[in-house]
Amino acid sequence: MTYRVTKAVFPVAGFGTRFLPATKSVPKEILPLVDRPLIQYAIDEARAAGIREFIFVTSRGKSALEDYFDSAPELETSLHEGNKGHLLDLLRQTDMDSGAVAYVRQQERRGLGHAVWCARRLIGDEPFAVILPDDVIDAEKPCLQQMVEAYAEVGGNMVATMEVPAQSVSSYGILDVGSTSIGATMPVRAMVEKPRPEEAPSNMAVIGRYILSPDVLDNLEDMRVGAGGEIQLTDAISAEIAARGNVNAFRFRGRRFDCGSKSGFLQATVAFGLARDDLRDEFLTYLRSVTEVQEPASKLRAV
Repeated sequence: MTYRVTKAVFPVAGFGTRFLPATKSVPKEILPLVDRPLIQYAIDEARAAGIREFIFVTSRGKSALEDYFDSAPELETSLHEGNKGHLLDLLRQTDMDSGAVAYVRQQERRGLGHAVWCARRLIGDEPFAVILPDDVIDAEKPCLQQMVEAYAEVGGNMVATMEVPAQSVSSYGILDVGSTSIGATMPVRAMVEKPRPEEAPSNMAVIGRYILSPDVLDNLEDMRVGAGGEIQLTDAISAEIAARGNVNAFRFRGRRFDCGSKSGFLQATVAFGLARDDLRDEFLTYLRSVTEVQEPASKLRAV
């Protein structure tokens, strides 16, 4: 049996407090990684995986995110009249087909599980993907595409996973995986949200890519509060392990950058900058010239 995934949910309702004051007026998802906003990387990955319907779970103050995917006729006209065809082509890559994008408001920020539940009426009774734009994954074949191909064989529910340092497990949902595997796919015996290191079943962490069955939405209906006083998506997926035993972990091929943190964002900027033919040489020359940690810019200005 072939399982098709054509819908994806993008939870983007958070405040982005770790990037204040920049996110006071600009949604975190619009912050540029080199010259594309974080959300564009997520959208491009979803498109490559065959996603055709894009559901954004937003909140107040996210109008710039909605505008980003709208057409910009005045700008297009200006670029056309200025013979800037290459920029016009780049701009049109951000356009979305009419009706392909839907926006749902999360009135209260009650956790990732609640955000996904808010999209339930648009998801219906189909399997769906969840993409967290904070997790940017650099891969020869996009991560979600890898997962969709594996999911077509096994169905059920699937979560992306990677190994993390033992001291970091309390920041993730952690998996207890079985010893058998089919390629990069491993059965999940249990999931624990943000365990203490001494209680973690492994160091296999859940990363921000999921393919889920509609049953997970049913599990979220009771609005049970979990770790951190929030409604956890991990708990709803765990219920599927107990009820049907149909949750698999997928060890993706690629590098993941946590762009929800400043350090991760900077690391991603360096990696993606060096991958660009038009930036690499000049950027690499600068990086090689930096032989020691420089004084903060504020101190340099004060001298």
